[in-house]
Amino acid sequence: MAEPAGDNGGPALRDVPTTPLHGWVRQLFEALGSSADEARLTADHLIGANLAGHDSHGVGMIPTYVDACHAGHLSLNREIDVIVDTGAMLVVDGGMGIGQSVARQAMTLAIERANAHGIALLGLRNAHHIGRIGHWAEMAIEAGLVGIHFTNAMTTTPVVAPHGGIDARFVTNPFTVGIPRADGEPILLDFATSAIAHGKARVAMNAGRAVPEGSVIDAAGRPTTDPRVLFDEPGGALRTFAEHKGHALAIVCELLGAALTGGVTGRDANLPDRPGIVNNMLAIVFDPARLGTGPSFEREATGFVDWVRSSRLDAIGEALGGVLMPGEPERRSRAARARHLPLDDSTLAQLAAAAEAVNARRGSGVPLPDPRSLIG
Repeated sequence: MAEPAGDNGGPALRDVPTTPLHGWVRQLFEALGSSADEARLTADHLIGANLAGHDSHGVGMIPTYVDACHAGHLSLNREIDVIVDTGAMLVVDGGMGIGQSVARQAMTLAIERANAHGIALLGLRNAHHIGRIGHWAEMAIEAGLVGIHFTNAMTTTPVVAPHGGIDARFVTNPFTVGIPRADGEPILLDFATSAIAHGKARVAMNAGRAVPEGSVIDAAGRPTTDPRVLFDEPGGALRTFAEHKGHALAIVCELLGAALTGGVTGRDANLPDRPGIVNNMLAIVFDPARLGTGPSFEREATGFVDWVRSSRLDAIGEALGGVLMPGEPERRSRAARARHLPLDDSTLAQLAAAAEAVNARRGSGVPLPDPRSLIG
């Protein structure tokens, strides 16, 4: 069922059934060359991002992955290489493997070491796009562990301008924290250090929507709400969130996530010359039970959350239905999108083009269907 286009005349949204779309994504990656397990993990992650409301990191990334694979920049079915192993400290190399697989391998090791030692420090370098970083914090949460993640990203062209500059110099460099709770919902902080994620600008452009004021500048440094300036030539840039604060945190993510792990930073000499996204990540994973503060933590966490929620609401709070905790919007979105995901016509057309590219390269076998055929 289509939702009407907005007043700006942007493309309509289509309600695509979630389960068949998951099967289509899995089938696409198998046709691309992934093992059945890798294809399932990738589909789980991409569909999971859409379910969580982060369409910027969902199935709309598939055309980028297909292009990167066909360009030889993304490797399928890679096993991570352990470069440094001191027990509680690890550095692993992803060999530009598909991020949904190599990051899971890396986080599995980190969780094992945190369970053994109480804490683990993980450096993951040279991975293709590892997707929504909150997914990896949620993996730690499911194991009863705290996860703190500093991540950098590189593409052929930087997309975020530093505070005080107009030329893009880095990418969206997310910061992520996951905190499990025994007596309440976990806390999940996961945000780009840019005012909006680059993928959210792509989603806005495809849907014919404006981006928030203060989030984007054009190539001359002038503020704009038109997301197309990020994809035109000469390109504009995203702003950092909260001015100097987002700028400073982006620099920290670049240095801890990339330079410290043995990866490369997104400076001019290191920019890739082929399509795709490179991620490096530093993760600190630890067992909060080892601190012996469980009862006091739950008492204080519950009391503090209740205290914060007791605030009188402004117009934003009224619209949201109350003061929300980090991670609550994702839980609401999963409930709302369990059966159908809203995808715009432009994104669906891009997915169809990706399927055609895979079919053309494969040359035999049952062709991938057009994803628009899933809409009943």
